[in-house]
Amino acid sequence: MRYPTMREAMESGETLVFGHRGAMASAPMNTLASFQLAYKQGAAGIELDVHLSKDGHLIVLHDFTIDATTDGQGAAADFTLAELKRLDAGSWFSPAFVGEQIPTLDEVFELVGRKLLINIEIKSRSTESEAINHAVADSIRSHQMTDRAIVSSFDSRLLQRFIEICPEVMIGYLHSPSGAADLMDGLAHEARHPWHELIDDAYMSWAKGSGYFVNAWTVNDTQRACALKRLGVNGLITDSPAHIIDALESC
Repeated sequence: MRYPTMREAMESGETLVFGHRGAMASAPMNTLASFQLAYKQGAAGIELDVHLSKDGHLIVLHDFTIDATTDGQGAAADFTLAELKRLDAGSWFSPAFVGEQIPTLDEVFELVGRKLLINIEIKSRSTESEAINHAVADSIRSHQMTDRAIVSSFDSRLLQRFIEICPEVMIGYLHSPSGAADLMDGLAHEARHPWHELIDDAYMSWAKGSGYFVNAWTVNDTQRACALKRLGVNGLITDSPAHIIDALESC
């Protein structure tokens, strides 16, 4: 365990590397194989996405549908966990990963929760937000991950409610060029997670002056990684942890 808590990691002065959906350049995204590979490549943490299955289980999957990363079709929320577990979530990437399953958040915590920091992006439709917020909070607490996780979302209303439900977990507000960066102003949260091209001296001056940690997504270019390190970004979310770690060590 490189860092016992997320806050200590963010305050370390090191530019942390988080594997985007694991090590998705080298393994099928959001699978246990991908998360384990991110650990082997030296990442400080991982970023992942969660949805609710039809029967209320937290599954780790990026899209709202299963079409792109499994041998099934349809909305993930229309399948039970047992049905989702029968799908192949690895062969689309490479024959070497045939049989990889869609994992649950609990399974990820059990595999790498004591090894890696975990950035949980909550995905939900507005009608699901209350249920998924409670499910994420319960899972984090049951695995004693309150100080090793950060919850993020593009949905400021979802995050507002999560803060009320689980105030002991750090919050990161995701935003993109097309999204409003001020929707969380006035609400207690610890981090901003901007698309990396939004970050410059002025952004960092504002963020640090406002007391926010800054974790950038998705950084795969080595020169950009070094530039963000010099700007004082706290974390870089990347598809290839090993590649970016090597770059940061030499810049």
